[in-house]
Amino acid sequence: MSNSRFVNRFRLRVEKQIHTSPWISLLIPFTSIVLALLVGAVFLSLTGNNPWKVYGVMFKGAFGSVFGLSECVVNAIPLLMTGLAVALAFRMLLWNIGAEGQFYMGAFAASWVALSFPHAPMYLVMPGMLLAGFAGGAVWGLLPAVLRAFLGVNETLTTLMLNYVAILWVDSLVYGPWRDPQGYNFPLTAQFSSAATLPTLGNTRIHAGVFLALAAAVVIYIILKHTVWGYEIRVIGESQKAAKYAGINVVKNILLVMLLSGGLSGLAGYCEVAEITHRLQESISAGYGYTAIIVAWLGKLNPWAIMVVSFLFGGFLVGGYTMQSAGLPAATVSILQGAILFFVLAGEVLTRYRICVVERRNDR
Repeated sequence: MSNSRFVNRFRLRVEKQIHTSPWISLLIPFTSIVLALLVGAVFLSLTGNNPWKVYGVMFKGAFGSVFGLSECVVNAIPLLMTGLAVALAFRMLLWNIGAEGQFYMGAFAASWVALSFPHAPMYLVMPGMLLAGFAGGAVWGLLPAVLRAFLGVNETLTTLMLNYVAILWVDSLVYGPWRDPQGYNFPLTAQFSSAATLPTLGNTRIHAGVFLALAAAVVIYIILKHTVWGYEIRVIGESQKAAKYAGINVVKNILLVMLLSGGLSGLAGYCEVAEITHRLQESISAGYGYTAIIVAWLGKLNPWAIMVVSFLFGGFLVGGYTMQSAGLPAATVSILQGAILFFVLAGEVLTRYRICVVERRNDR
């Protein structure tokens, strides 16, 4: 059969696959990381760097010592919280790209409590900061949820734009009314009191927020797998039409999911100011809210897998700092993160859909 006759009789059609092999689902994250490392090696070679040397320094800095491992955990705490936050929203096909802004608003709200009550005892100020941090992130997540639920406004755009509003709001405070008069003109607030500081484990910087992050993972897992609300979230994520037909209140779930998602990111901001920085300052986040998107997808939206991936990406951040101190390009980490996200999304498309050859007369 000639090529022209074949083209006239048959055509390609993209179909969604109903079942995906669990082995393929496990293979995609691993393959994505390997391919990302290869892409990073190409860029490093083009810039005159030895990829093996750069990766060796990064790996040794992150996982080659007790200090490095402890710092991986420190960076994994906000990644785990924000990763769980966006994964919960993604389960319902709500594209919460605003974890970064929600992180900042949680840090702002918690800082307000610490700065407003500098002499309050720990048993009052710490719960107040925790609740304020959750509320700050929750409100910032609820704003785009209201627009989506009642006006149909795309939450991808609104959550992304609100990131910049939150970041600039914090900048306006630390450069303006909240700037520490004794801070040598640096954009930061006064240091919090000892009562507004989370305790740490031993001589490390691993703080009590690690237990809050682990508890959040357990709670999200229970909600998604063992509650009626979790069932509703999964049904809406599969098909809003089917959910409405089944009598599920989609508007209420949009509001609740985005409120909890924003609140989790806000808690990550609270932990950051309560232990890592002990004050509110410019650029308080190392891009945790954006990296959380990669963490969530690489973890297949599974809380336990997100826990592991958060530790891995915490290692990427620590390795980036180590490379920078050694005179190597710290931007390698950003390249690797972007490449991993690209390959993960490409893998998702290839596993969820297949290309079939069908006869044109069957398309009627």
